[in-house]
This record gives sequence, structure tokens and C-alpha cells, in this order.
Amino acid sequence: MENMSETLNNSIQLASGLYIPASMLNFSFARSSGPGGQNVNKLNTKAILTVNIDDLALYLDPYSLHRLKAQAANRINADDQLILASQEHRSQLSNKKACIDHLAAIIQRAKTRPRPRKKTKPSRAAQQRRLDQKKRRSVIKKTRSERFD
Repeated sequence: MENMSETLNNSIQLASGLYIPASMLNFSFARSSGPGGQNVNKLNTKAILTVNIDDLALYLDPYSLHRLKAQAANRINADDQLILASQEHRSQLSNKKACIDHLAAIIQRAKTRPRPRKKTKPSRAAQQRRLDQKKRRSVIKKTRSERFD
């Protein structure tokens, strides 16, 4: 497999140091509306990946799990399952890989902690430039109105 690596014990690497058992990933297939010509009407190429969030909790720290739930809230159903679908390719296997890659990207984004924002304020020179610009603009507008008096 290209972007994901499997180990001997049938685990899938989703992020650096994060391996989950392949049995946690539940796939179902449906008819795809994407490319494929006459095959669209015959084959179930759309891959739908369902992952139980409680199962992921065993492999993610609480902070990452909280971020995952917040970032993917619209992809989590009432049963607390994360649902991803792919129908961009013509084959089941390619769509299955695309779903796993998408899951890996979502988990990687959840594991990455955002840098804290540092409060800043404009320098004294920047404040002075702003005030000078306002004065110049004011003079331009004032001379515009004096012409018509």
C-alpha cells in the first residue's frame, strides 16, 4: 500500500507512532456516482469507512481525542462513529485506500497541537504612521469639499 504502511500483525499506521488494528475499521461498499462508465451501474465501488470513536480513544491521548471530536463533529453520527466515504476512484481498493488516508489526515491534524497565540500590539512607529496616513487622507477630503463651496 502506498501512503499507509501495514505491519506484520495486521495493524495500520495512521500517524507517526500510532498503529491501530485493521479490525477497527469497518468498510461497506455502495454504488458510486463518480467516473466509471457502465461499471457505475454494475459495481459497488464507493467505499464507506466507519470507525468507532470509543475504539480510537484507546490509541489517542485525551487532548487529541477531544480535538478529533471537535474537528470532525459533522462526520460523527449519534452512535459515536466517525464516517468517511470515498468515490473518487473507479476501484474499491483505491477508494478504500483513500478513506484510510483521509482518516490518517484527520487524526494527524487532531494530534498536532496549535501554537499558542502571542498577544502583540502595534509599535509606536506603526501607530504614528497610521495617524499620519489618517491626517493625509483627511486633508485630501477637506480640500475636495472646499472646491465646491
